[in-house]
Amino acid sequence: METKNGVKFTPVLLGSDFNVYGMARSFYDLYHEPVQAFASIQLAPTRYTKVVNLELIPGFDEDPVWIETMRKLKERYADHPEPVILIGCGDGYAELISKHKAELEDVFICPYIDYDKLRQLNNKENFYKVCDQYGLPYPHTRIITKEEATSGEPIQQPFGYPVALKPANSVEWLDVHFEGRKKAFRIQSEAEFTDIVAKIYANGYQSDLILQDFIPGDDSNMRVLNAYVDQDHHVKMMCLGHPLLEDCAPSAIGNYVAIIPEYNETIYRDIQKFLEAIDFTGYANFDMKYDSRDQSFKLFEINLRQGRSSFFVTLNGYNLADWVVKDYVKHTLADAPTVYGNQDASQHALWLGVPVKVFKQYTRENADKDRALKLIAAGKYGTTYRFDQDMNLKRWALIKWMEHNYTVNFKKYFAENKG
Repeated sequence: METKNGVKFTPVLLGSDFNVYGMARSFYDLYHEPVQAFASIQLAPTRYTKVVNLELIPGFDEDPVWIETMRKLKERYADHPEPVILIGCGDGYAELISKHKAELEDVFICPYIDYDKLRQLNNKENFYKVCDQYGLPYPHTRIITKEEATSGEPIQQPFGYPVALKPANSVEWLDVHFEGRKKAFRIQSEAEFTDIVAKIYANGYQSDLILQDFIPGDDSNMRVLNAYVDQDHHVKMMCLGHPLLEDCAPSAIGNYVAIIPEYNETIYRDIQKFLEAIDFTGYANFDMKYDSRDQSFKLFEINLRQGRSSFFVTLNGYNLADWVVKDYVKHTLADAPTVYGNQDASQHALWLGVPVKVFKQYTRENADKDRALKLIAAGKYGTTYRFDQDMNLKRWALIKWMEHNYTVNFKKYFAENKG
């Protein structure tokens, strides 16, 4: 790829999901060239596309296959005179890049924090300890260890039902499977709590569990913030989104499917102060929820990458791919002011991950939904996966199949998991 001033560079993406397609589409919007990607398996978002050249490598999502493959890719890219930017589009890939950064960065630009810091922030339990250090609010939390859960003694939990339960180690959780598995659990009774905890450890999970006071309110109380922090640890872009609807399928709970842009100076100020204090670098993605009981936004987690719904940032005019290029290729970020997104409401666009009819049927009636419906009526909305410049018969059919599945899943699971 080549910038307007003639500087060439090569982006390399890891993964094959919505996150990868969103980043590849962001690059394509700017440079009109496909992006090379590598992944262990093929996922639907990157099928039948001209914006991603995907190479599949079985076992590529874990060491030793990952680092052995990356050593071969180093040889492939070693003769490139231009910068080669390595972007992991998933928790596992981001962690692997950080873990092996010292070995990779003689060939690849790796815009990630050091491994020890990544491990501290990636683990929810440790992240909350960091929040305590910097005065960032998070839900009341109790840690459950494997030793405690498998001791045979009843687990004392201090919260009333419902409660939230999720794995502290999100990367390890990817390899744990059982009937009823969810990305996160909203548990309604002590019997359900006891049953779920037992199943989690019986099926191979080793790390701690996070038990939390359930913050009241529906999906429209959530917020998501994306940021880019340059190589000098200065926040250069922040874009806040207001999710109005989440996926209700068990394996996808917590994934946003409708986001409207929002501006909030307090959130921007607090997160910027935090990221710069810990000397962060690269992309960051925060999930939080408004707690009406004390009028605060409580953090759930930080993702050390852009998220599957983060194309809403590009959709609203802050192209996700452009920041890392400005930072490491154009070298124009050092003296640039921080961009605080979404101040101009006339430029807002609604991001959807589901068909419009699903959004209209299942999103709770409130003023934010009314605003979103006006954006839809004005044509100011979009999705990650539907890209007019990347449409062919096979991709069109795939999109219709994906949208059909969303419609079926909402009909099947919404009342149980989100009602």
